[in-house]
Amino acid sequence: MGYWDDKRVLVTGGAGFLGSFVTAQLRKSGVSQSNLVVADIKDADLRRTEECQRVVRDIDVVIHLAAKVGGIGLNREIPGTLFYENAIMGIQMMEAARLAGVKKFVALGTICAYPKFTPVPFKEQDLWNGYPEETNAPYGLAKKMLLVQSQAYRQQYGFNSIYLLPVNLYGPRDNFDPRSSHVIPALIKKFADAKEGGRDKVEVWGTGNASREFLYVEDAAEGICLAAEKYDGPEPVNLGAGFEIKIKDLVELIAKLMDFGGKIVWDKSKPDGQPRRMLDVSRAEKLFGFRARTRFEDGLKATIDWYLENGG
Repeated sequence: MGYWDDKRVLVTGGAGFLGSFVTAQLRKSGVSQSNLVVADIKDADLRRTEECQRVVRDIDVVIHLAAKVGGIGLNREIPGTLFYENAIMGIQMMEAARLAGVKKFVALGTICAYPKFTPVPFKEQDLWNGYPEETNAPYGLAKKMLLVQSQAYRQQYGFNSIYLLPVNLYGPRDNFDPRSSHVIPALIKKFADAKEGGRDKVEVWGTGNASREFLYVEDAAEGICLAAEKYDGPEPVNLGAGFEIKIKDLVELIAKLMDFGGKIVWDKSKPDGQPRRMLDVSRAEKLFGFRARTRFEDGLKATIDWYLENGG
């Protein structure tokens, strides 16, 4: 009998970008449709204690993906909202799960939890060696509290909660809303809009010197499900692809893949965010056999194709 065969699994945020791929991966791994429960913002407001208590009834495994997220612009615009909503959802979900006797809780953190000047590649043991990059700090710290809660609950209650730290995700069905999207979907939309409007230039935030690591969403879903199945430890685990690319090179690559021959204008008055981001991904491979499989250019092409067919 497989690990998932008799498990009732709750995925919070299960109808969202990452959630839709996680639920598909769970079905592929053996979770029956009748045992898969999705809690999304439309039917469960997880900022409310009673809603958290309702959705965890008769659940064996919780995969907590629900989050309020955005790019640098949204992080600067509503830092208080991002702190409160992410902290309150996570704290209440984990407490409700503990009280309901849930056997396993998978908490999703964020690369934004790392200190601003973390040595590259980011190792899990460096997580507490400084304050996060300022524009991301309220969001990053709210999600980081789930690690503290996970470890405290394990120590006091023997509660099996694990904590994963994914890098920036990308892929089909991403959020392409310019107000709240991350860098890859934002750039794809900018180049598509420029081509459609016959414009010969695209403006991009920052200097282009910052670097980022990106994980294809299908790979992320596989990593989360592997961790849920095979990892039961207290230590945080990075989920990434193990490479970095400068924003300047990313912009030029997307422009090339989208056949945009115009000018790229850098607005250096806008922030770069964290200077560099790349994870050490050896712990995930060692503890539950996860390694990202999708080539970055292949993932980008799939994301671009999806956007051009579906218009975001």
